[in-house]
Amino acid sequence: MASSMRPDPSTRIWPEPQNSPPPVMMMAEAIDHFDRLPDSLLLLVFNKIGDVKALGRCCVVSRRFHTLVPQVENVVVRVDCVISDDESSSAAGSLEKSRGPFSHLFRLVFGGIVKPLQALGQFLGPKRSAPTTSSSLAVGGGSEEDGDVDHQTGGVTHHSPTQVLKNFNEIRFLRIELPSGELGIEDGVLLKWRADFGSTLDNCVILGAASVICPGPTKGSGVQDSGNDAFCVSNGGDDNGSIPESFYTNGGLKLRVVWTISSLIAASARHYLLQPIIAEHKTLDSLVLTDADGQGVLCMNRDQLEELRVKPLSASSASKRTLVPALNMRLWYAPHLELPDGIVLKGATLVAIRPSEQSVTKKEVSDGSWVSAAFEEPYGTAAKMLVKRRTYCLEMNSF
Repeated sequence: MASSMRPDPSTRIWPEPQNSPPPVMMMAEAIDHFDRLPDSLLLLVFNKIGDVKALGRCCVVSRRFHTLVPQVENVVVRVDCVISDDESSSAAGSLEKSRGPFSHLFRLVFGGIVKPLQALGQFLGPKRSAPTTSSSLAVGGGSEEDGDVDHQTGGVTHHSPTQVLKNFNEIRFLRIELPSGELGIEDGVLLKWRADFGSTLDNCVILGAASVICPGPTKGSGVQDSGNDAFCVSNGGDDNGSIPESFYTNGGLKLRVVWTISSLIAASARHYLLQPIIAEHKTLDSLVLTDADGQGVLCMNRDQLEELRVKPLSASSASKRTLVPALNMRLWYAPHLELPDGIVLKGATLVAIRPSEQSVTKKEVSDGSWVSAAFEEPYGTAAKMLVKRRTYCLEMNSF
C-alpha cells in the first residue's frame, strides 16, 4: 500500500531555476519604451532622415509611424535613373539627324524625360485621375494600381513624384536630386548654373571654363581643352580684364552662347516639371531641384512658389518647358584664373542673367553679391574674382 502512494517520476514538477527574473521584472521588460517617446521627438528624427525611400520604409514599421511620416516637413527625393516614354522616343528619333552640341540636349529636354525614383509601394496612395504630361518625373517601386503614371521598365512600375509625395501633408523644405546633369559636356570642361524661378525666370548665374587644372603631382593630367580657348596662357592674360580679339574669331564666344542657352533650356525644363508638386503642396517654403553632378540648381523660395500658384507660367510651344523671357546678360571673362587653393580655370566665364523687364522695375545690385553667392566653394571665390574684371553686356530675345 505504501509503495502505491509513491509519485510517478515522469510527472514530477521541477522547481523554476533560481536565476529566473521575478514576475515584476518580466512585466517591465514587456513594456516598449520606444512607444514612450513623444511624437515631436520622432518627427525630429524623421526630419533628419528626410530621404523619401527611408521614410517609406519607416511608414510600414507601425501604425504610429504610418501616422507620423506624412507630417514630415523636410523631404529629399533622389532620382536613380532616367527612362524615356513614347513621346520622348519619337521626339528623339526626329532629332537624331541633328548635329552639334545641342543634339544631346534636345533629346533629353525636348523629348520628355521621366526620372524614376525608388520608394516603397506601401506609401503610395490609391489611384488618382489627375492628368499628367509626357514630360514628367517618375517613382518606381509599387504596383500598377498605385499610380496614375505607369512606365514599365524591366518589370518595375514608375510613378510621378506627385503620387509619391501626395501623402505628405506638411512639407516645407523639398529637395529633388536628379542622377546627373542634362547637359552633355566634354571631359575636363566646367559648367555650372543656378537659376531662381517664380512664375518665370527671376535670375540665372552660369560659370564655365574650357578646362580645370587641379594642383598636385598630377597637375594637368586628364584635363582636356575644348579647342576654342587655345589662346589661354599661363601668365594671366590681359591685366585690364579685356577679352582678347581671338575670343570672337576662334569660336570662344559662340561656345559661351551655347553654354548659356543650354543652361537656360535645362533650367526652364526643370521648372516646367515642378508644376504639379507646387500646386499640391501649399505649405512649401523652399524647393530645390538639383543633380548629383552639381551641374545645375533650380531654387524657389516661398514668395516665388506662391507667385507660380497665383500667376500661371507661360509654356514654350516648342517643348515641355517654361518660356524664357527676353534677357539682359552681363559677362565676365578671364583667359587664366588661378584660385587661392591652386585650382586653375582656363577660359573662365561668368554670366549673370535677369529678365529685361525685371532690370527696369528692380534696382540692379551693383556689388555682384547675388552672383558670387550662387556657387559653393571653390567656385564662389572664382565668381568673386571674375566680377572684378571688365563687364560686357548682352541681350537675348525670348525663346
